[in-house]
Amino acid sequence: MRKNPKQQVRIWAMLCHLSALLWLPLAGVLFLGIPLYLPFLNFLGPLIIWSWKKTKDPWIDFQGKESLNFQLSLTVYAFIVIVASLFLVVVTFGIAIMTTLIAKQLDTVFNSLLAVLGVFISVLMLSQLILVNFAAIKAYKGQHYRYPFTIRFLR
Repeated sequence: MRKNPKQQVRIWAMLCHLSALLWLPLAGVLFLGIPLYLPFLNFLGPLIIWSWKKTKDPWIDFQGKESLNFQLSLTVYAFIVIVASLFLVVVTFGIAIMTTLIAKQLDTVFNSLLAVLGVFISVLMLSQLILVNFAAIKAYKGQHYRYPFTIRFLR
């Protein structure tokens, strides 16, 4: 990797990161009060730019892989939260059937589960917004940056 990539290369590297945020306007859609997280859409932008420009410069290749790894990691984390939430819903239904919880108690439990799910998804979305912008700035400046808590799918 070169020390100081040209401006055009740095712009493409920055776009590898920022393109991950293209799905955010769709997140304004609310589902039961929970921000709608749209897995798969977050890594389409970086995948397209990286695939198109990775052979042009090693800096774009590196930044594209870094962005894709982070976006894929976020998708995995979101699926884990969603599966855990579904498990809790099934367990709650089982408990409700066995103990004949009244509707008000069941409603309270579901509202609590939805609130927890909303918090986790919101934390994922907020961390994505902050870290992607930080990485894009670093990429534009030609500085090395590795996202935290990232699974390295692409090396």
